[in-house]
Amino acid sequence: MLKIRLTRVGKHAQPSFRVVLQEHASAVKGKFIEALGFYKPADNPKVLKVDGERVKHWISVGAKPSDTVAVLLKKEGFEGMDKYIEPRNKKRKKKKEEKEAPAAVAPAPKAEVKAEPTPEPEAPAAA
Repeated sequence: MLKIRLTRVGKHAQPSFRVVLQEHASAVKGKFIEALGFYKPADNPKVLKVDGERVKHWISVGAKPSDTVAVLLKKEGFEGMDKYIEPRNKKRKKKKEEKEAPAAVAPAPKAEVKAEPTPEPEAPAAA
């Protein structure tokens, strides 16, 4: 499967990324099929420049943008990027909450079993 994703090319403490088309199993810094643009988050304002026609072409052929690239393309005004963006409300439970959760669900109290009184022996009937 083809992916449109970022690969870092910037110097130390100066991040800069290429927007590339790669096979999803290849290394992030490995070979890519086509360079589609660049992203410079260190600049003020941040710069994203992509070849829109090529991005649309590759998406129509079946390539999927990564979550980050989809967010960036959506900000640039590309249509239909919502289906590639994963929800942001996935929060992990903190360890403290995980330990308290089982304590909140306490086992039901055991029902008290009352001992039935033993019946008194009946007196023999007089004949």
